[in-house]
Amino acid sequence: MAQALAINPNTVLKAYRELEMEGLAEGRPGVGTFLVRTLAGPSLANQADLREELVVWLRKARAAGLPPEDITALIDTTMRATLDAPPPKDNA
Repeated sequence: MAQALAINPNTVLKAYRELEMEGLAEGRPGVGTFLVRTLAGPSLANQADLREELVVWLRKARAAGLPPEDITALIDTTMRATLDAPPPKDNA
């Protein structure tokens, strides 16, 4: 694959390893590397709308003068704070 696409073989190997570490692919000795699952899950139908909202937010962040590194840091810290927090209790 690397030669056909003129990509450094180490880059291809690293990509395969990352896919394996994420549980998306598995190597089968003597046969090759195969995808075992995808990123698409049951929420795929909602992803288009969420992506559009994210694009709007990213454009606002850039218009506010945030460089890409600050945007990434803001997203990372917000995700950690939100996803690691216990779910809110129902008041019902």
